Amino acid sequence: MLTYNWQLRQAAHVVHGGGLIAYPTEAVYGLGCNPLDATAVQRLLALKGRPMDKGLILIAADLDQLRPFLVPLSTDDEATVNATWPGPVTWLLPARPETPRWLRGVHDTLAVRVTDHPLAAALCQQLGQPLVSTSANRSGQSPARSPLAVQRTFGNAVDLTLSGPLGGQHRPTLIRDIRTGQILRPA
Repeated sequence: MLTYNWQLRQAAHVVHGGGLIAYPTEAVYGLGCNPLDATAVQRLLALKGRPMDKGLILIAADLDQLRPFLVPLSTDDEATVNATWPGPVTWLLPARPETPRWLRGVHDTLAVRVTDHPLAAALCQQLGQPLVSTSANRSGQSPARSPLAVQRTFGNAVDLTLSGPLGGQHRPTLIRDIRTGQILRPA
């Protein structure tokens, strides 16, 4: 990660300043911003053409970064999610009532993942908080798999692209509901 330190600091500066970034994840490039910055999230949703009602995913370096957004987990539920993290599994977990609607959409849950992508995890560590993570594409189009694809799709609308290799996944991460065990998006 030493070769990425400057880029990580720069990306964190952009996020903390209200900007949008693109970065590699397990399978595709993601778009991200500060999850507590309503203006940045609205900008991201408008750029993608994604309705707020759907909700967004937060990625983090560890579960502790996600706790402020979530209802405390039972011991069994925490063991269940920790058995898959860090890793390419996104869980729908009960959100605290004060978790912003722009993150959870019309749901009482929040989609969260402790990422095992080294660069994305290091970025969350550098930020000291979770990061919004949604695929770098306009709604209904294929997600970007390279910095060039991000540039072609969004032009200068993304403030910074953190270049790096994608993880080993071929499809976006599995999404599973902790309450029902239902798989909402297969891997």
